Amino acid sequence: MDGLVHRSTASSPSGDKDKVTYSDVDLENSHVRGIETSAETSLQRGLKARHITMIAIGGAIGTGLIIGTGKALAQAGPGSIFISYSIVGFVVYLVMAALGEMAAWLPMSAGFTGYASRFCDPSLGFALGWCYWIKYIIVTPNQLTAAALVIQFWLPRDRVNPGVWITIFLLAIICINYFGIRFFGEFEFWLSSFKVVVIVGVILLALIIACGGADGDPKGFRYWSSPGAFRPYISTGSWGQFLGFWSTMVNATFAYLGTELVGVTVGEAQNPRKTIPRAIRLTFYRIVFFYCISILLIGMCVPYDSDLLAFANGSSTSASASPFVVAIKLAHIPALDHILNACILIFVFSAANSDLYIASRTLYGLSSDGAAPSIFRKTNANGVPLYSLGTSALFALLAYMNVSDDSKAVFSYFVNLTTIFGLLTWISILVTHIWFVRGRRAQGLGNEIMPYTAPLGIYGSYGALAMCILIALTKNYDVFVGSWAAKYPTFITGYLGIPIYLLLILGHKLWTKSKGVRPHECDFYTGKDIIDREEEEFLAAKAAQLEAMPEKGGSIFYRKFLSWLF
Repeated sequence: MDGLVHRSTASSPSGDKDKVTYSDVDLENSHVRGIETSAETSLQRGLKARHITMIAIGGAIGTGLIIGTGKALAQAGPGSIFISYSIVGFVVYLVMAALGEMAAWLPMSAGFTGYASRFCDPSLGFALGWCYWIKYIIVTPNQLTAAALVIQFWLPRDRVNPGVWITIFLLAIICINYFGIRFFGEFEFWLSSFKVVVIVGVILLALIIACGGADGDPKGFRYWSSPGAFRPYISTGSWGQFLGFWSTMVNATFAYLGTELVGVTVGEAQNPRKTIPRAIRLTFYRIVFFYCISILLIGMCVPYDSDLLAFANGSSTSASASPFVVAIKLAHIPALDHILNACILIFVFSAANSDLYIASRTLYGLSSDGAAPSIFRKTNANGVPLYSLGTSALFALLAYMNVSDDSKAVFSYFVNLTTIFGLLTWISILVTHIWFVRGRRAQGLGNEIMPYTAPLGIYGSYGALAMCILIALTKNYDVFVGSWAAKYPTFITGYLGIPIYLLLILGHKLWTKSKGVRPHECDFYTGKDIIDREEEEFLAAKAAQLEAMPEKGGSIFYRKFLSWLF
């Protein structure tokens, strides 16, 4: 931290420079903590509005929805999963809104790691960033393994070694990430658009099956009556039904993990003060449409006691494991399972691609925030942080562990560990937003001057924070029932993330002697003039472009009628 000037106690440009708390500006190198401006370390703002909105929804649509819902349905019934996915969906929207308020005010290269350090506590930013990076260097190889397993639907492992497919997909995602943010954004836009088309198609298919259009048997809510909407779990009666419902909160949380990745893209977004809030607002409608409606319909098409559903839950991550394929089989529709398996393969490939992107930008953000070696914030001519990308890609080689059957159980424990890191990320974002709003109030920054404010304000963040903490503490409650010898590995991996997170915070505090940021000390303005200048230049260039080339009818139609979906 040598050569750093300490943050003023007031956030206005005329704040008292004599009183100090924590460092934000490097006078020697003209470096604002969390905001990169030099050619050697800055990212390129190559993500357009359509890229941001599609990456936001693409991060939320994955195998957690199209495959993971089967286990939850079999375990707790259709009523339980509809309620749990709706509740967690609303919590996710509140997390996104909290993140959007901070990102719209000051779009930092360091992402939400930078917000935690700047507005709440540097130790929180340190712990959040490293936990988030650990999560994604484990998730990326897991997605590569999932892609190999999906291909085994057609080519068994005794014919083609899974390592071949892992190598092909790994090289592909490294190349996509290497060619720069514009190429990545465009590629991910079309992959996410394909995801949307598939999910819309699946929703329509489920609606047709529920109405009897496939086999002439209109099912309606028949399966909600028999065998029932709520399946008891562990216990019996109403208590058993509640335990079943609560057990699906983990599945719902896992399905939504990744939605917050839009907070990682703020450093590469064009006109982020407009595009980020728009992506946040559209998230609410997309959660309702893609998740809540599809969950409702699958509960109408498949009974929770179906033999086919039980078989699916014993399958791998191929189409055989999807409850939507079970619905297709129950409706006696041929060939569609192969088509859906191909779609799932693209889902998994897109997830691996974006996961490597998040891992590299998170390590870059840690370096920009001063929490990792400075080499990780060096970028090439395309604005790609090569050292961060290369380091994150090295951990993707862990996917080869899964070529051996013996290591699969060990690796599954690592994956279980990442789900708690996802919840801790949401908790950190919400805590940061609460501190952010308290700081705004202490310094007289009203809602009217904010580019975007969370609809439910600080109270929404308090409510979402309470729910996230409750889920984090109780997500593996069933390990306390039954044989401890069989379940203790699940307990360890399910909760180990919490002490790791707390140790990172405590260790950073002891090492750096950092202190939390008080409301009147929050720095709202350092570096804001840089963002303001970029925004003015972008808007001026955009206005000149529109004057030279007026918007076409197709663009207007897309913006008004289709942009909420795509």
